[in-house]
Amino acid sequence: MTARQHDSSVYEHIQGEERFQELKRRFRSWAFPMTAAFLAWYLLYVVLSAWARDFMGTKVFGNINVALIFGLLQFVSTFLIAWAYSRYAEKKLDPVADEIRHEAEGTTE
Repeated sequence: MTARQHDSSVYEHIQGEERFQELKRRFRSWAFPMTAAFLAWYLLYVVLSAWARDFMGTKVFGNINVALIFGLLQFVSTFLIAWAYSRYAEKKLDPVADEIRHEAEGTTE
């Protein structure tokens, strides 16, 4: 058996393990809803910009209108989601991923 075949069988074995499946489940349970929420938020911005021009053009103060505020909030929400994901990954994903990686490295050596 070549080293490449051995590595392949190790990864196939890991993929079938319960811990790896749990890791995927944890990732998906956070990433999919957050992605859907962000896309809905972004779509709301686009739809309001296209069909609620009067509302989006409403001046809040000075030359700042609702559209500009919503646009800036897109950036804010992106950074907040990235920050929240890094915290989630650090607590819920990284420990399990580290265990799996260390086991794989020990198996392949």
